[in-house]
Amino acid sequence: MRVAIASDHGGIHIRKEIASLLDELKIEYVDFGCDCEGSVDYPDYALPVAEKVASGEFDRGILICGTGIGMSIAANKVKGIRCALCHDTFSAKATRAHNDSNILAMGERVIGPGLAREIAQVWLTGKFEGGRHAGRVGKISAYEEKHL
Repeated sequence: MRVAIASDHGGIHIRKEIASLLDELKIEYVDFGCDCEGSVDYPDYALPVAEKVASGEFDRGILICGTGIGMSIAANKVKGIRCALCHDTFSAKATRAHNDSNILAMGERVIGPGLAREIAQVWLTGKFEGGRHAGRVGKISAYEEKHL
């Protein structure tokens, strides 16, 4: 598995925790920044990661900003992306199992580093169940083909 990670200025600390987790899990990743605490624009980080995941260059992505909301909205504008904003492990597990999400968004100002690591680990190790869920995800993909 290859994972692309990025954050804006509001998520740099948790992004470093996630990088550490990926190292521990021996999951290959590329960190797309940012490396500053000064204000930057979240779409400048979310969109390139989403494009790389959508193109297949990376299998999954993890995006972090202050709330996770901006990153998830921006990422979901890219065709083929199913970005889920999660602040608990139940949602992280469910979005992999039921939605086949390919990007995880989290908010550093909402959760702490320990919980962020737990959420990311559950999400990274979760599997898509397929079955009835595949049809639902397929409807999203079909809509994208017609309208995007």
